[in-house]
Amino acid sequence: MGGYLIYFAIIILVPLWAQMKVKGAYSKYSRVPSSTQMRGAEVARRILDANGLYKVVVEETRGHLTDHYDPRTKTVRLSATNYHGHSVAAAAIAAHEVGHAIQDNQDYAFLRFRHALVPVANLGSNFSWILIMIGFFAGLSGMVLLGIIFMAAAVVFQVITLPVEFNASNRAMDQVVSLGIIRNDEERETKKVLNAAALTYVAAAAVAVLELLRLILIYTGMTRSE
Repeated sequence: MGGYLIYFAIIILVPLWAQMKVKGAYSKYSRVPSSTQMRGAEVARRILDANGLYKVVVEETRGHLTDHYDPRTKTVRLSATNYHGHSVAAAAIAAHEVGHAIQDNQDYAFLRFRHALVPVANLGSNFSWILIMIGFFAGLSGMVLLGIIFMAAAVVFQVITLPVEFNASNRAMDQVVSLGIIRNDEERETKKVLNAAALTYVAAAAVAVLELLRLILIYTGMTRSE
């Protein structure tokens, strides 16, 4: 019983801790103006043009920290705060999303692999638990195994997201430094924003792997008792 409590504490507290780190870093550095006073939209456009990505569009999107790159429409979408903001955080987030656009343009292998996994990962996320619960209640180990296979696809997606996000952040740092978008101490501050954001992906992947391992152990117990 104690082991289960520790396990559930980990899968609940780790993501919460990662979210707190992100919100804390973003809140702090969104109040720190960048020395160049470039808006997030201007940062994105500057990096895109410097890399010859003139056809990639920069748009404002609704929500808070809803920033993303859409490879289907070749669009960098920035939340209002980051689109209009002149802060170090806005520059960091904008540059990170453009990092994905550069990956897309250069056919970055991990990004291509992640895109290919999207349909399977969505299917796994939606149906894995249904199959697993039916299998548990009906005592059908084969159904549980099928659910675990679906879940494994979603977990692989989570894991493959890590190199994609870290690489985008590295590209972002290279661009903002080489183009003079950030200067002096801003480099350290920008890294803090990007590293905090990366923690959410690390936490999500860690929790997903732990849950998959737990279900595999439960499945092996079921098959031994049959």
